Amino acid sequence: MQVIETPVVSITIEPIDDVPLIVAQLQKMRVASLLDKYFPPHGNWQGLSLGNIVVLWLTYILSQGDHRLNALQGWVASLLETLKFCLGFPSLRELDCSDDRLGIVLDRLGKDDAAWEGYEQEQTSTLLRVYDLNASRVRIDSTTMKSYAAILDGGLFQLGHSKQHRPDLPQLKINQSVLDPLGVPLSMSIVSGECADDPLYVPEVRKVQASLGKHGILYVGDCKMAALETRAYIASSADHYLCPLPSVQMPVANLQALLIPVWTGVQPLTAVQRASVTVPDKPEHIADGFSYQVIMNVGDTQWQENRLVVKSLKHAKVKQDALDNHLQTAEQEIAALNLRGRGRKNRTAEETHAAVNTILESRDVVGLLDIEYKIEIETTHKRGYFGQPSKDVITENVTVLTKRNDVAYKEAVQCLGWRVYVCNDPSLSMEEAVLAYRDEYIIERGFNRFRGKKLCMTPLFLNSPTRIKGLIRLLSIGLRVLCLVEFTVREALQEKNEKLDKIYDGNPKRATARPTTEMMLKAFRGISRMTVNINETVKHISVTPLNTVQTRILSLLGMPMAIYQGLGAQCEEAAFEMSEP
Repeated sequence: MQVIETPVVSITIEPIDDVPLIVAQLQKMRVASLLDKYFPPHGNWQGLSLGNIVVLWLTYILSQGDHRLNALQGWVASLLETLKFCLGFPSLRELDCSDDRLGIVLDRLGKDDAAWEGYEQEQTSTLLRVYDLNASRVRIDSTTMKSYAAILDGGLFQLGHSKQHRPDLPQLKINQSVLDPLGVPLSMSIVSGECADDPLYVPEVRKVQASLGKHGILYVGDCKMAALETRAYIASSADHYLCPLPSVQMPVANLQALLIPVWTGVQPLTAVQRASVTVPDKPEHIADGFSYQVIMNVGDTQWQENRLVVKSLKHAKVKQDALDNHLQTAEQEIAALNLRGRGRKNRTAEETHAAVNTILESRDVVGLLDIEYKIEIETTHKRGYFGQPSKDVITENVTVLTKRNDVAYKEAVQCLGWRVYVCNDPSLSMEEAVLAYRDEYIIERGFNRFRGKKLCMTPLFLNSPTRIKGLIRLLSIGLRVLCLVEFTVREALQEKNEKLDKIYDGNPKRATARPTTEMMLKAFRGISRMTVNINETVKHISVTPLNTVQTRILSLLGMPMAIYQGLGAQCEEAAFEMSEP
């Protein structure tokens, strides 16, 4: 009698989603090879190299939005065969990504500053060459990251001026330079939270100069970059700067003196326009201004500085609306002082004066309201009661009347929206300078991505300052990935004059020429890899077919379909019949 054995069939499904795309992008940037060059493994190191561990970890972070050390090993185990194929490392083990190894990676990234700077410089030159980027403008700015960590002497987390409006929490500070208009990080400095911003700019400029290897770069920053020492260094390095002057260097009285010729009609203004979003054929008038030149001398350095006195029309309107609201509020609060009745204090003339002055100062409208005080003396006869003699009670009733000072209001409104910018690039027109500074959101967007769902820097789950520093450096590589994917797709769409659709949830017909990396990665959700085993032998491997939007995104990125299709072509055995013995 013939015994027919029933085959043991097992099916494994791996949700690969956007993993192959992210790994391919990191490989295109040569992240693993460059990190291994500057962070070579210890002689006893076995298994996956540090660079490849970083690639796996960043893939998990960008795909899942989680930087915890103890989460990567389980994720690698669930995608082991897929990751072996993507990395080209057949001997990959889940233990290669244990939390102990990840801790070692962070220690090395956070401890060796010289090696990290070397990696940053070569990574920058690689990206400039691979993506054919024109490095002519760099933006520098800083941000803070709050934490609930303990404050230790000499530690990263210290109390300081909080840009996240939490002065009660310790923080660290990140100063970063990015390439305009991509927002790709070029260099980064991580310092303790109490450090001032001004001294951070010159070291950052030096690192950018070493990375780019050329001069004539325009550095754009906020008013903290306007320190004389910073401007002098940039000018002496044959580079250019553009930044606004802070109120310390351009007090209100000095600004008003510059504006007197404008108000009297002696100084003509130049209109600044930009392309309108709503009406493409009609430019939008956004600002007015004029310029003058100043010869600067700092030590042995002398240069000519162009000062741009610019009025932002939108900013002036916002400030005027705020001033009107403050005036209205002040008038209402002063009028409330005149109310009488139960539970209301009857103030003396001196107390009323003090209350009015407090309101004017708190609403910042001193001098804009004319105040008139009317004092009425009222005598009331109070009869005797329970043995108390009768008496006359004298009450002082103070009434406050307000009237807007039209002359002072007009003078205040004239000063709204004006700001002085400084630049030492004679070829930069006023319109170019204003538009260049208005793109400051480019670097701010990168800071917001650090706090966003993909890079998820906060909340921090680490206590070691070295590991925190290493994690921030690791996430800066992730920020490069987000910026480059976005830049590549947008450039390709612009060349073809096309838009990308089917990436908005609930509105597939909506299209955009400026898709974000986060939206495009989300479009790859739902792709799976299925492996069928019979008697512990792989018989069939298949991958979910790519839809039209996924195929188009890969095409716009210049990536081959094989990064997904190859995952289903690893088994050479023919398809099986379930009924076969």
